[in-house]
Amino acid sequence: MKMRIRGGKHLRGRVPIFGAKNASGPLIAASLLLKGPVRFKNVPRLTDLLGLLEIMQGMGVKVVWEGDHELMIDASELDAGKLDKKKMKRMRFSILLLGPMLARAKKVSVGEPGGCSIGNRPIDAHLFALGKLGAEIETDDDGTLAMRAKELKGAYVILPEFSVTATENLLMAAATASGHTSIRMAAAEPHVQDLCRFLNACGAKIKGIGSHELEIDGVKELKAPKKAWTVIPDMLEVGTFAVAAAITRGDIEMAPVDLSHLDAVLSLLSRIGVKHEVMKDGALRVQGVSRMQAVSKIQALIYPGFPTDLQALFGLLATQCHGTTLIQDPLFEGRMGYVNELLKMGANAVIADPHRVVITGPTPLRGTEIRSLDLRAGATMVLAGLIAEGETIIHDAEMVYRGYEDLDGRLRALGAEIEQMHE
Repeated sequence: MKMRIRGGKHLRGRVPIFGAKNASGPLIAASLLLKGPVRFKNVPRLTDLLGLLEIMQGMGVKVVWEGDHELMIDASELDAGKLDKKKMKRMRFSILLLGPMLARAKKVSVGEPGGCSIGNRPIDAHLFALGKLGAEIETDDDGTLAMRAKELKGAYVILPEFSVTATENLLMAAATASGHTSIRMAAAEPHVQDLCRFLNACGAKIKGIGSHELEIDGVKELKAPKKAWTVIPDMLEVGTFAVAAAITRGDIEMAPVDLSHLDAVLSLLSRIGVKHEVMKDGALRVQGVSRMQAVSKIQALIYPGFPTDLQALFGLLATQCHGTTLIQDPLFEGRMGYVNELLKMGANAVIADPHRVVITGPTPLRGTEIRSLDLRAGATMVLAGLIAEGETIIHDAEMVYRGYEDLDGRLRALGAEIEQMHE
């Protein structure tokens, strides 16, 4: 799929912020731990999430959309033997099924999951963590991982890195493991916290939520909370529309937002000079300004630092700021691919190495044919098209729908000239 964009519009209006993709995935995976129906509200309809649900349905899990963003899942009839390895291998998000399936079925056999081409994303941390709880892991010649456990037992686990999904898998496995589990170097992102709170609402005993040290006392079973669980708003969507407002010199209000998740993002916008305020109803308003000042360095960090998923978008923002910015992303070595696409549009940038890029601005961008390399790079290309002179054609544009529901529709509502082109 392609997108065609004509730039030059000042985006104005109010945009809805949907539920966080990175919170929805682990919550949906955690439903496998429950024998009975569980309901979620504010679930975004994203291709990644729909793919995860399809894999679960293949194993006999009942999935019903009870509203546009309301989802019922019942894993009472789960049959782990019907897991589709090919679908697992195609989708990185499916890695979230390892912990809950090991806890529920005591065995799982999967191909190493795929996903975005943003660099090497080994699952060693997952295997190490689950192995500490008693999982035995073998790798077949075709790359299939066979994991088994007679019983999962609590353990003291020091993760080899601050891995979000490894932390989530370990949490889901440890929730019903016998005994006590301590997790050190745990990820503390808002969606990890949301998973912890959900599991506790189901009867789990997790302490240390929001820190890098989690303590879990295993319980025999989990039960769905009586009320539907509401997914937290997506802070990455907030960051995306904030950049859209800044670069188009627009005026965008966003709701709902959770400001406690946005410290690093709002701080950076302030340093650049972008105006923002919280409205009386809790909405966040971001306004573009005539002159933005480059900051000397933007570095992606683990939460509560600046999120790697917004690095490319703020790289685009840097092309419109006065001065030179060094952007560093130590987390993934493939995140800088978007810069080559911006260079085609006239950006002044130098890729120093796989983890660093130097961008000098402001530079006008011109429309051309560019490519969406991954989810966040795709969103960056869409926003670049909004300010480029003339027409921009984005190839592989379907990438953006892995993480943004109706992105083109919401941008059109703000005044953007954007349309889908189906080949």
